[in-house]
Amino acid sequence: MDWRYTVTKEEEEKVLDTYFKDGLDGPLDIFPSKEKRKRIVLQHLLSRFEINKKYTEREINEVLKSVYGDFATIRRYFIDYGFMERNKDCSKYWLKK
Repeated sequence: MDWRYTVTKEEEEKVLDTYFKDGLDGPLDIFPSKEKRKRIVLQHLLSRFEINKKYTEREINEVLKSVYGDFATIRRYFIDYGFMERNKDCSKYWLKK
């Protein structure tokens, strides 16, 4: 990972407090535009998924709908940023190890 995305614990907490105004288990207030903040938020959202479990697109959407209205964008970022993988027909998603 690029050094520009290195984050301290304090910085992570500040970003998460800013974007999750109702607490870390609540919805995302707005989706950040800055890359560093975006990565912090995405990595936090990954905690809502289980390691070694395969999800359908619908299951991913259901989890993300409770977080943010534009759940498709977040799902796409999970793939684009390499946090999740999916099979060729997009029927299964899983956390990347």
